[in-house]
Amino acid sequence: MRDFGYERAIGPEQAVATMLAEPDAVFLGAGTNLVDHLKLGVTAPGLLVDVSRLPFDDITERPDGGVRVGATVRNADLAAHPIIRARYPMLSAALLAGASPQLRNLATTAGNLLQRTRCPYFQDVTTPCNKRTPGSGCSAIGGYDRDQAVLGASDRCIATHPSDMAVAMTALDATVRVLGADGEREIPLVDLHRLPGAEPERDTVLAHGDLITAVDLPALDVATNSTYRKVRDRASYAFALVSVAAAVDIADGQVRDCRIAFGGVAHKPWRAHAAEAALRGRPATETSFAEAADAELAAARPQRHNAFKIPLARKVLVATLRDLTEQGAR
Repeated sequence: MRDFGYERAIGPEQAVATMLAEPDAVFLGAGTNLVDHLKLGVTAPGLLVDVSRLPFDDITERPDGGVRVGATVRNADLAAHPIIRARYPMLSAALLAGASPQLRNLATTAGNLLQRTRCPYFQDVTTPCNKRTPGSGCSAIGGYDRDQAVLGASDRCIATHPSDMAVAMTALDATVRVLGADGEREIPLVDLHRLPGAEPERDTVLAHGDLITAVDLPALDVATNSTYRKVRDRASYAFALVSVAAAVDIADGQVRDCRIAFGGVAHKPWRAHAAEAALRGRPATETSFAEAADAELAAARPQRHNAFKIPLARKVLVATLRDLTEQGAR
């Protein structure tokens, strides 16, 4: 492991300024992902800027009826918060589906959003990986690809994003608040993460020094009838093969509104815009749900060993929407 410096930030502006002055500095929150990468040699920063004690650990109601979640709010606290459980049950369910209780007690909102792929080749420094070393190649293409992307991949990278929380927040139309060199700005969460394209090393649209301070959840009536369903190889502490965050509003047997996002299938949380468009105004039936899934998955391009993800995603979405329809009718 490379020697590195450590500095505890005393304020958000100072944290950003310190980062901007050090090109190889990185922010340190809880460290549940970063520390692993330091040990593995995946990353070797010269300076860690500790932002874990900045005053961003509140969950507050907004005047517009939405909720602001501070960047350092712990995953366990967010999942258990009564407002989140009542207004955004898919988010609470997604958080509880991720990691272990010990990690949820430590991991933060911003850190969860910014965690990097768990592709085995990315974490193995003895293998080529364009995300870790641009231009070196993608070992997953033609290699072990069972867990990799079927949507939005490129010939440079087929890795998937590991966050459960980010999938739910994407479906909820969340907005990320960022402090950077030019002051504060807002980024729709659906636009925060990038598809790999020709630059898979760039996970997000954030610039060096950009600090996430909060995530805003809008007032969203449809979100009260929502859930998160995760399919994985074992019952706990496993990343999604396929996951679905879904919310649906049914009136007179018709889908009045819906929000859908997939996890485990792409390089970023995948907002299912085509499926949503295919559902709105349609009968709330399994036929409509299946047609909506097909509309979204038509663009899927599997690798040699992960074609099963396409019918799996279809079945998970149909089952989730069916259950939500029955739940909403009670």
